[in-house]
Amino acid sequence: MKVSFTKMQGCANDYIYLDCRAGGVPAEVARWAQKLSARHFSIGADGIICVCAPETPGADGRMRIFNADGSEGRMCGNGIRCVAQWLRDHDPACAEKPVLKIDTLSGLKTVAYQGNGCWQVEMGTYSTLPADLPAVGMGDGPLVDVPLEVDENLWRVTCINVGNPHCVTVVDRVEDLRLDEIGPGFENHPNFPERINTEFVEVVDPTHLKMRVWERGSGETWACGTGACATAAALTELGVCPRGEDIHITLRGGELVIRLLPGSQILMTGPTETVCEGVTEV
Repeated sequence: MKVSFTKMQGCANDYIYLDCRAGGVPAEVARWAQKLSARHFSIGADGIICVCAPETPGADGRMRIFNADGSEGRMCGNGIRCVAQWLRDHDPACAEKPVLKIDTLSGLKTVAYQGNGCWQVEMGTYSTLPADLPAVGMGDGPLVDVPLEVDENLWRVTCINVGNPHCVTVVDRVEDLRLDEIGPGFENHPNFPERINTEFVEVVDPTHLKMRVWERGSGETWACGTGACATAAALTELGVCPRGEDIHITLRGGELVIRLLPGSQILMTGPTETVCEGVTEV
């Protein structure tokens, strides 16, 4: 069976985008995600994102995310910017719209065009409560600067839900870390029954952070939009970053700009790029 696709990336967080507006999500999409995401053996990506018909009245589209291991994610900050650009490029009804509304498993998101392939996303609010992650065995209070033992090493972490769960920890030099050795212990920690994304963060100054990420279901990726939002929220909760100012987060694949507004609202701004379009066998 042959399938048409678009490959897009936001800060090198790359996905294979499928037009599922008419036919819905393919029944075999989890297997396709595993096959097509394999780097060196196929198209290569962090997973598949299906662009679907909207569910909410007045929305422009819906996003479904399938990680490289076939599991389904709830939200992807870099992915939703690319979905907005895909709709702008492929749907005449969206071509001139300055603002698009896109359904996700984490709710309806508003995405505003900034020009030159750049989009700003209203990411919603965040929570540090364990019930919202979910997290177990860590108490009932906010999970800000709490201890977490991973593979017999003790870390100080802040756990944040920004539509999907994240665990943020501050390190001295982010480039020195062996994430392939460290990341799986966080992702599969028994305190996180649905697994967790983990951000390792180096503070350059209060408005400039360096970050690497280990994503559940995909391993280390070169960028994570929700991870950047979680990082900015965590460092704000820790008193390191200022609320109401742009926080520049340098990832392995580029830079995202995050701003925390009153009421724990988060804005994320970043680029998109279409890598290629084609047809593949599945």
